[in-house]
Amino acid sequence: MQFRDLQKQYQILKPEVDRAIQQVLNAGNFISGQQVIELEEQLAEYVGVKHCITCANGTDALTLALMVWNIGVGDAVFVPDFTFFASGETPAYEGATPVFVDVEADTFNLSPVALEQAILRVKEEGILTPRVIVVVDLFGQPANYLKIREIADRYGLLILEDGAQGFGGRLGLQKACSFGDISTTSFFPAKPLGCYGDGGAVFTNHDEWAELLKAYKIHGKGIDKYDNIYIGVNSRLDTIQAAILKVKLKAFRKYELIDVNKVAARYAQLLCNIEAKIELPQIAENYYSSWAQYTIQLPENIDRNAVQEYMKMTGIPTMVYYPKPMHRQKAFEETQSAIADCPITEKLCKRVLCLPIHPYLTEKENEVVVIALEAALKYSKENRKS
Repeated sequence: MQFRDLQKQYQILKPEVDRAIQQVLNAGNFISGQQVIELEEQLAEYVGVKHCITCANGTDALTLALMVWNIGVGDAVFVPDFTFFASGETPAYEGATPVFVDVEADTFNLSPVALEQAILRVKEEGILTPRVIVVVDLFGQPANYLKIREIADRYGLLILEDGAQGFGGRLGLQKACSFGDISTTSFFPAKPLGCYGDGGAVFTNHDEWAELLKAYKIHGKGIDKYDNIYIGVNSRLDTIQAAILKVKLKAFRKYELIDVNKVAARYAQLLCNIEAKIELPQIAENYYSSWAQYTIQLPENIDRNAVQEYMKMTGIPTMVYYPKPMHRQKAFEETQSAIADCPITEKLCKRVLCLPIHPYLTEKENEVVVIALEAALKYSKENRKS
């Protein structure tokens, strides 16, 4: 069994994907080809924003946004403590100070209460200037933007939405990657919408920022590539990856998003019947998830390593996103970023376990995973007793 079955997806999409790649090979336009332009237009239309600017990867997408806002030394950037390293790495790389904020226990997303407390603490200390809130749509569900936007407006902060795991998710009718002043996504293969390599995109409704993003991603170019008016980077999406993404976006919109939600619903139904009291992922009212991960919380008396070991023996892969809080990463040791009060994150890092999920997971595979998990939980308890 695959954790996210890209091979099965490819077999289903093979004729269209192969044809799309061959068209790029025939044209020989491997950089900034027509497919890149078409993909950007389709992504902007799908998300519901004016501008989509593709780039080389999701980390670059975050970096480009921070470059546009001139974020740097002396600036405070508020980041969820429970997320992938890039969310905090990118502001640190620009010279800013990531301030790590706790998350909500049920949705795993940034806690508005903890966010406001962190902002007030930074303002009271008077060392850093609060500038940006990085909001991550973790595991597929958009964060609480209604409250977070109120807080951002109250303190004059910008919102940078990291929608890499949330692409396709919704709050009401509004889609992920449209909530930030600038929003980003990653097309890493395992993401809800992924390519066959690295890729990313930046979304915004701000015309001036869009023009800066286009310039910064190609060496700060002006009229042409030999007219360099800014210090930029080299971050372009390959035409082949754009061609692949056009095919996959079509499938994503037509049935993949619907099917992965069916898989999640089956998990919820089956997992409710097992003896062990695990906590299931919760989708808040009026929200819709794209289910980048299906993340459960194991009981505190369960040895997670033993559960994973048993599942692996039965041929079922599991993952832990994430085993260590951001503020405890070695890269932030002895920095201001290491100072954080995030008890919920600390608890989640010890208890979360992600089960296989993708649009092509069958009902039988759903059942096999749950049966194996129940056996693994018993195995863990017996090991602890012995």
